[in-house]
Amino acid sequence: MIQRSMTIQLTSGLEARPVAVLVQKASQYDSTVYIEAEGKKVNAKSIMGMMSLGLDKGEEVTVITDGSDESDAMSSIEAYLSGQEK
Repeated sequence: MIQRSMTIQLTSGLEARPVAVLVQKASQYDSTVYIEAEGKKVNAKSIMGMMSLGLDKGEEVTVITDGSDESDAMSSIEAYLSGQEK
């Protein structure tokens, strides 16, 4: 299991389109991927779960990956949330 704190750097935060892209990225991996913010922990492969967080640019989140490809999953999610990958 890998757990890492990061700041959302996406210009629009995590609204509908960025959430859809994040869910697609997380769903490419066999590992479980969770996003934790403000005491809520949701499955990053769930569009409704991610939308329920309502995260904006600059907010801190904890990303948790666990499974056979957890490192690759973490790298992909981190690159996306930091705005380095579209």
